[in-house]
Amino acid sequence: MRAQFVLSEIGVGLRRNLTMTFAVVVSVALSLALFGGSLLMSDQVSTMKGYWYDKVNVSIFLCNKSDAESDPNCAKGAVTDDQKSQIKADLEKMSVVDTVSYESQDEAYKHYKEQFGDSPLASSLTPDQMQESYRIKLKDPEKYQVIATAFDGRDGVQSVQDQKGLLDNLFGLLEGMNIAALAMMALMLVVALMLIVNTVRVSAFSRRRETGIMRLVGASGFYIQAPFIMEAAVAGLIGGGLACGFLILARYFIIDHGLALSEKLSLINFIGWDAVLTKLPLILATSLLMPALAAFFALRKYLKV
Repeated sequence: MRAQFVLSEIGVGLRRNLTMTFAVVVSVALSLALFGGSLLMSDQVSTMKGYWYDKVNVSIFLCNKSDAESDPNCAKGAVTDDQKSQIKADLEKMSVVDTVSYESQDEAYKHYKEQFGDSPLASSLTPDQMQESYRIKLKDPEKYQVIATAFDGRDGVQSVQDQKGLLDNLFGLLEGMNIAALAMMALMLVVALMLIVNTVRVSAFSRRRETGIMRLVGASGFYIQAPFIMEAAVAGLIGGGLACGFLILARYFIIDHGLALSEKLSLINFIGWDAVLTKLPLILATSLLMPALAAFFALRKYLKV
């Protein structure tokens, strides 16, 4: 097969169906950009989980005098020194516990003022209204239930709270957005495949005379199909290149510059350039193979004599 003939046929096909080729390029670019974006979002969520789950604490809040009057869990009164000592001793014996730190009422009041000093409620609070607490760092953040089972409802304990639960809500939202992006990607992918099939069939129909002559002179089916398959592959590859460009620009302008989220949200550990660059070969390979295979199966029946 002469490469010059194949290349010339590719050029002819792309020029004849310029509008549909443009539609294929755009739909492939958008669908693969969403595909790459969803992969990066998944990596970002995993990175954030690994970063934040390693820092979450379980908090055991102890009863104070105010709780003894209003909270059923503290009906037996404020926590005593013996109860606090026993709670700490039991925590330090547990194999799932990494470290235990104590926060007094004065420390809790100070931290509250630092975080919510502008709140109208802050001016009416006093240190004796704050709760003492133990902050527990677990060796495995998934073992929260072990602490909750051991201390929830115990004398002197007002509540056991897991910060991981708050993070789970955030990560659930992010994963929901990721699923929505994947659903949109699937829709765009179907549209792209339909456009590819229609573009290839229109191109084949417009050149039915040439393909008929090629059949009469004994050309093989693959020789006849090759230019059409290559047309689809080239259009898809252009779309894949655009998708890669979208991802690179998005990473550059959203995280590093422009919005500069890496500076404004310093508490979030964003994915690096290595995560983006490792996705680009997959996107390019998909953009090349997907249209080529779609064209191949579409032409098997259409060009069959």
